[in-house]
Amino acid sequence: MGAAYLIAVFISNLPESISSTSGLVASGWKKARVLRMWIAIALVSGLASLAGYAVFQHSSLDVVAFVLAFAAGAILTMLANTMMPEAYDDGGKWVGVATTIGFAVAFTIHVLD
Repeated sequence: MGAAYLIAVFISNLPESISSTSGLVASGWKKARVLRMWIAIALVSGLASLAGYAVFQHSSLDVVAFVLAFAAGAILTMLANTMMPEAYDDGGKWVGVATTIGFAVAFTIHVLD
């Protein structure tokens, strides 16, 4: 797994987790409960990643490509349906510029990796 992918996943999840945490705390969740939830999500995600690696490590490139394309489509759907409209409402037209810069940075990291 390349550094570009790991950095992209970390950076892309940071704003969403901060927003979700703020919303949960504002709606009355205790900080300890939010922390436990994020720890559980991290553990389940790690186990799912390990299981995916174990299941697909000997799969053909076509199978891996299909799974990655499906996952990419799911991420794009989430972005288009929830995150981008909310970001535009809160941040205005500069959200598009920030998104473009983000893609440029991701591309640069990929090229340098």
